[in-house]
Amino acid sequence: MSTRGWVLFAAMSVIWGIPYLLIKVAVDDGVPPAFVAWSRVTLAAAVLLALAQRAGVLEPLRRARLGRWLVLYTLAEIVVPFPLIAWGEQHISSSLAAILIATVPIMIALLALRFDPAERATGTRLAGLVIGLAGVVALVGIDVAGDSDALLGTAALLVAALGYAIGPMVLKRHLAALDPRATMGAALAISAVLLAPLAAVDPPTEVPSGDALAALLTLSLVCTAAAFVLFAALIAAIGPGRALVITYVNPVVAVTAGMLVLGERPGTGAFIGLVLILAGSWLSTDGRLPVRARALARAGDGGSRRRDRAG
Repeated sequence: MSTRGWVLFAAMSVIWGIPYLLIKVAVDDGVPPAFVAWSRVTLAAAVLLALAQRAGVLEPLRRARLGRWLVLYTLAEIVVPFPLIAWGEQHISSSLAAILIATVPIMIALLALRFDPAERATGTRLAGLVIGLAGVVALVGIDVAGDSDALLGTAALLVAALGYAIGPMVLKRHLAALDPRATMGAALAISAVLLAPLAAVDPPTEVPSGDALAALLTLSLVCTAAAFVLFAALIAAIGPGRALVITYVNPVVAVTAGMLVLGERPGTGAFIGLVLILAGSWLSTDGRLPVRARALARAGDGGSRRRDRAG
């Protein structure tokens, strides 16, 4: 890999590894979960829609008449998970939240048993599914059992992970032909509208601290809007296969960030769970990268090819 490729890889590993830390900073400062989610998507939507408009890729989205699928994708991928993650992190550490979100490939394998024959788990993939679920059991049974608040937070994160598993199935079946800048910009804009009433009902009672405001801005502009642009550049630089190794690096970055910045001390169950969940995720995808990541890779790769042709 070139120096540029390594720089982009490191940047994306950090950018998609720190959202849980930033969310924890905001909610611990007293920013309500719905407001955290709404502020994140509103700013990011403005940036991505501006990029999509400049690239001239919004019109095909309007002509596609796929509004109901776009709304379903938005609900599963953003509107439900984002507030649940923020709410859950009021009760559990950012490290634990990141490990639980790492179960997304396992959730996809479970859903595929019913909805996607191409992704059904058999043989090694089925073993990976069992190993990953054992990781969740170990994490919950060792570190969370007996703490009702932590159990509620864990449940919220697992529901969010389920949403992250449903979203790419909708994207793969119904929205894959659209330019990803338009799709994500529109999804974030819809999310901003749908989350606005929740944010208005429970706004911050006081101006957030400087740390919380910095966390919200970083979530919006770096971890959501800029991340998409950098991810597409990473795919163009080193290809989708190597680029998406970050899928397995992000949880490790998140746990490390929680320990170094917030002083979190994950328990034995967290470390056992992390190893088993990552191993199970790898095996349950048959050594391939997860569906959610592959969908993003195809989208970014397609976008880069379109830009090459335009140039």
